[in-house]
Amino acid sequence: MSIYRASKAALTLSAVAVSALLTGCSASVHAEKTSDEPKISSGKLADTVAERLAAQTGQPKPDVSCPEDLVGKVGTKTRCVLTASDKSTVGITVTVTSVKDSQISFGIKADEKASPAPQ
Repeated sequence: MSIYRASKAALTLSAVAVSALLTGCSASVHAEKTSDEPKISSGKLADTVAERLAAQTGQPKPDVSCPEDLVGKVGTKTRCVLTASDKSTVGITVTVTSVKDSQISFGIKADEKASPAPQ
């Protein structure tokens, strides 16, 4: 039982600490090119953001969801959400910084405050 509590506390701490850890974080992904502009599917984007966070924190990959695909056009933004095991959440803004052929580079910035779990 104490192991579960420690793990839950660590995941909650990750949700609260995300903003400090993801300031200035970036990633680059090969995108699908189904039209004139390449794009990253919402699932692949969520997975990439989660992997970057896990790499920076040394914690297991968190639950991240992104509601829409990210179009490969410099300046395009989308919002993703990290949900901790206690159901607290933190918003994450993803902004396209460069596009070269099918390679989309983007910045990742978390909100300064996490939202508490619903009661």
